[in-house]
Amino acid sequence: MKGILTNSDSGDGLTELLDRFRELRQVVAERALAAGREPEEVRIVAVTKGVALHVVQAAHRLGVSDFGENRVQEARLKVPQVAAATWHGIGRLQTNKASWAVRLFSWIHSVDREELVGPLARAAAEYGCRPRVLVEVLTAADGHKGGVVPQRLPWLLEAVGKSGPLELAGLMTVASRADPEACFARLKELQQTWVAEYPGLRELSMGMSDDFGSAIRQGATMIRIGRALFGPRDAN
Repeated sequence: MKGILTNSDSGDGLTELLDRFRELRQVVAERALAAGREPEEVRIVAVTKGVALHVVQAAHRLGVSDFGENRVQEARLKVPQVAAATWHGIGRLQTNKASWAVRLFSWIHSVDREELVGPLARAAAEYGCRPRVLVEVLTAADGHKGGVVPQRLPWLLEAVGKSGPLELAGLMTVASRADPEACFARLKELQQTWVAEYPGLRELSMGMSDDFGSAIRQGATMIRIGRALFGPRDAN
């Protein structure tokens, strides 16, 4: 996918964004069909970290329905302005941000430790929310990514499953660059291991701009796409 979207209100910028989105959907559909799956099984979550609000609003007008934000601070500015969209919290979450997270996000992808479950559950009960939670699992052999180690996964699944207001909906991972396919296959294996005990464990959030094809092949139901849709952004 070529070209860079500028954060501009110009017609050219909107045309480029629409072209990118159409191309992304086409590629996703092709990869899904090649894997023997239906394109509708794969949800594109547009990652808005560092993306200007007006660009997010334009993307929503053009048909993007799901957005993922890494930072609660940014989400607090964007979610109320694009409230009709479905918002996903995809960044590592601090316990003191739990209250905001349940109010902002319908989906929380990055529950990676047991001590986060209590604050999220209490906040969800207080505000009458029922966010869908994905447990983030460390599948990269180098250990440099986030997530609970697979050996601790049973305890974290149990904590979320017994939390009450939180709906356990699936697993999430960030793959290593060296072997993303192995990471995705490992997450799928873990899902198959635990779905009998936790029937709600249907979603697999895995795959980003560089490796979503492999993720779809391994069963991803959500792919988190930033650069391939919005173009490069500032590293910070």
